[in-house]
Amino acid sequence: MLAMLSIELRKLNRSLAAVLGIAAPSLIAVFAFFMVLRGSEPQPWRMWMVSSIGIWSFFMLPMSVTALTALVAHMEHGPKSWDHLRSLPLPRWRLYAAKAVMVLAVVGIMSLLTLVLTWGAVMLAVAIRPDLTPTAPLEVGLYAATMGKVFLASILMVAIQLWIALRFASFVPALVVGIGGTFFSVVATSAKQGVFFPWQMPINMLATEAWRVHTALGLGCGLGLVVLALATAHLSRREVL
Repeated sequence: MLAMLSIELRKLNRSLAAVLGIAAPSLIAVFAFFMVLRGSEPQPWRMWMVSSIGIWSFFMLPMSVTALTALVAHMEHGPKSWDHLRSLPLPRWRLYAAKAVMVLAVVGIMSLLTLVLTWGAVMLAVAIRPDLTPTAPLEVGLYAATMGKVFLASILMVAIQLWIALRFASFVPALVVGIGGTFFSVVATSAKQGVFFPWQMPINMLATEAWRVHTALGLGCGLGLVVLALATAHLSRREVL
């Protein structure tokens, strides 16, 4: 399994995954930078950090997952290398499990980068406008824990997107599902039923109602791991269309 992970890592290094992994969190940081500069009075660190977590979990995370899973799948669909990979003398499930692990790892790194780059953007803005230095302490542990919950709650969404992207040779089905999921998540953001919608589970980590946080986290993580296992088993037994 370690050998498969090493191969997947080398494939990602030769793709645009690194560009995507840096670009998405950077956009949020750039937004935070200019928002700080536009301010007229200092704001607490919570204002900037929680806002970035919200933007990431609500919009940028779903779109990044859509792009990333399509990219990872296209690395095999493009050159039509599945026949070769599936003929190798090793359990087929490892091929798909390795891709799932790498996708989750990239999403986790992007989540961490969102926090780090937001902090850097605020510090840079404060260097230009010292009068806007954030008030209240920077609760690193709290923000990291919240982002960790966002990541765990996103596993179900990642599993669905990756399953579709690997199942179909065309990238269109995965893009349609990803864009559609993000669209309905945005337009139905205030719906109480959103806690059961995979694309809204991450943003529910910022909810003030404990039951929403626990429900979305339990479904997103627990059911997400189950779906990943089902996807791995299903893809190992079927051919790509």
